[in-house]
Amino acid sequence: MASILKKLGNTDRRIIFILIALSVILPIIFKITFPNPVGAEPSRDMFEYIDAMPSGSDVLMSFDYGPSTMPELQPMAIAIATHLLRKDINVVCMALWPEGASLAQEVMSGVADSLGRTQYEDWCNLGYKTGAGIMIVRLGSSMKAVFPADRDNLPWEEIPMLAQISDLTSFDLVITLSAGDPGVPAWVMMAGDRFGVPVGGGCTAVSAPQFYTYLQTGQMVGLLGGLKGAADYETLVGIKDGTAIEGMAPQSVAHLVIMLFIVIGNVAYFSEKKKGGRR
Repeated sequence: MASILKKLGNTDRRIIFILIALSVILPIIFKITFPNPVGAEPSRDMFEYIDAMPSGSDVLMSFDYGPSTMPELQPMAIAIATHLLRKDINVVCMALWPEGASLAQEVMSGVADSLGRTQYEDWCNLGYKTGAGIMIVRLGSSMKAVFPADRDNLPWEEIPMLAQISDLTSFDLVITLSAGDPGVPAWVMMAGDRFGVPVGGGCTAVSAPQFYTYLQTGQMVGLLGGLKGAADYETLVGIKDGTAIEGMAPQSVAHLVIMLFIVIGNVAYFSEKKKGGRR
């Protein structure tokens, strides 16, 4: 047994790399999916808050991320947009990151086409503006002053769904999909704390722990954290073939393989240490 542990502890790192690669590749090739039960998660809080909103409500979605974090944030954007448009909630999109406006257009046009929703009547994309927190404060005074035209340069007055929008307080909810700064903190401090607009959001897995305090203090209505949060929302919305649910299998298998080698390495180390102590 000791010799087996010693051999496992001295496993060539190239073998470990190959096993990690296979743990990611094989679930993708064979389209393996695992059950994804959703308990009392912040993602469920987000879902239930939106699900309780009446039809005709107005939601501002801010796409505060770029292509590098699309694997985590784009699936949750699609799932949230699907939920909102299914409930006939008006969605106004914008971005605090330059690439976010294009990502918003990709998400909203795809979801809207699948549900038979119309741009400028059910959703619109105002585009990108720089300024972070200062710009959000300006939105609290006048949306039109910040966005006189949308991403495609269509004047504010010619967009029917914006007739009832004046400033941030016109919205029933702000949703920020955040990969960093500006993102969740700016919206919570400005839109939530200053103007009293409820704030929900999604973020990368590595950022999620620092935002849990916002949930505990009631400064956010819900939060989707990383691929797991996106998969939870896809499950709650009923998206069967979502990319987040599909992505959870290779991620989970890879984590299990890593954990296995951590356990083997520690057992082999302490076994050798104990054996050396006897000598």
